[in-house]
Amino acid sequence: MTPPASFLRKQESMASGVAKVPAITLGFWLIKILATTLGETGGDAVTMSMNLGYLTGTAIFATLFTACVLVQIRAKQFHPLVYWTTIVASTTVGTTLADFVTRSIGIGYTGGAALLLALVIASLWAWQRTLGTVSVDSVGDPKSEWFYWTTITFSQTLGTALGDWVADTAGVGYVGGIAVFGTALAIVAFLHLRTHVSKTVLFWAAFILTRPLGAVVGDFLDKPLAKGGLDLSRFAASAWLAAAILACVLLLPQRAAERAH
Repeated sequence: MTPPASFLRKQESMASGVAKVPAITLGFWLIKILATTLGETGGDAVTMSMNLGYLTGTAIFATLFTACVLVQIRAKQFHPLVYWTTIVASTTVGTTLADFVTRSIGIGYTGGAALLLALVIASLWAWQRTLGTVSVDSVGDPKSEWFYWTTITFSQTLGTALGDWVADTAGVGYVGGIAVFGTALAIVAFLHLRTHVSKTVLFWAAFILTRPLGAVVGDFLDKPLAKGGLDLSRFAASAWLAAAILACVLLLPQRAAERAH
């Protein structure tokens, strides 16, 4: 009897000793921050500048994101352009979905951030209970990839709501938000370098924190001067960010994470 294709892909990935996601390097975090910033400016360009609204924008980007995830899962190995395109798609749908939840539904930034944090925790818990680990070096088969991308979607959406909460509800503004999340990431980096705190926990903490950092940077770039922004064109900012991401993906070393043995 012929084994199912998903089983064969999993065995193939395990045999290769590598995962289907990138190794965690300084370049990874640089591209991630650029991608989250693009998610903010790109999402706002569609929903606000093009006046399509949060629900329509979410539908557009959710469709794109789902297509990207399917391509990523069907791939037999790590492909940098496919992976980072999927990440960008997740950040844009995260932006529009968070805005829809907090503004259109009306639960506010506080309620939205609390709800989305609960969803991130629930996704990680289910992943851990099902597969025994939430480490990114274990992501090499369809089941782990679905958990991975589900968690990322919730974390990207949480990041947008959290960034808006800090900048607006807490009243620290966009520059203050950049300082807050930049400091939080510096603390996570210190814990990674100087302590024995779980690397997996620190990875997900950093992954989540880069999203609100990107959100407040994106808002700083395109919001009006009267609101503390630079009032840049959302389309121009998005184009420059996309070009920077593409350059980083092509020029910086890109390799798959090594699977744990």
